[in-house]
Amino acid sequence: MTSDIKQEARRQLAEVGAHGLSLRAVARELGMVSSALYRYFPSRDHLLTELIIDAYNAIGAAAEEADQPQADLVGRWAAVWHAVREWALAHPHEYALIYGSPIPGYQAPQDTIAPAARVALVLAGIVREADIEPPRSHVPLPQVLRDQAEQLNAALQGELEPITVTRLLIAWTQLFGMLSFELFGQYVGSVDPADAFFVHTAEQMAEFIGLK
Repeated sequence: MTSDIKQEARRQLAEVGAHGLSLRAVARELGMVSSALYRYFPSRDHLLTELIIDAYNAIGAAAEEADQPQADLVGRWAAVWHAVREWALAHPHEYALIYGSPIPGYQAPQDTIAPAARVALVLAGIVREADIEPPRSHVPLPQVLRDQAEQLNAALQGELEPITVTRLLIAWTQLFGMLSFELFGQYVGSVDPADAFFVHTAEQMAEFIGLK
């Protein structure tokens, strides 16, 4: 029943978006009374949290499955990027739920943090295995950013230099920024379809990080 409720909720996400999701509407479509559905999900926010965790876990699993340790590092990096994009294109409404506009009145709980980190952890793992020499840069890191990078590095369980962590964060932001542009129609009239641009950017970001 829990699975059926979430499946119907995902269908409604495609029609009305997260802001329009209603437990009453879900119950009605499933032929349930609202009071029965509340036994499974006490509120709309509980249901949204479950959908968000499922989406983060699904895109994270796609990234993890694409990373083949026997491949070369650049190939692994590219494979993860392409797997994330393929998932996003196949599940645009679930992608919008986790990377789209904030849902008015909804505050994501701590339970969503670990699933949300799965893609980043895969990319960080590839970079960590590369034993990258810290890249030279004419733009020094501000101390506040250096401190943030060191905290993030500890969370990623890595031993990367702050400059490498910062570049990894730039690449991670570039990945999801491109996906959002593609899914939300921002590339129309420029690089639409975005296949070649995505391949090129994935390669450029690997070089920017320092993967060989």
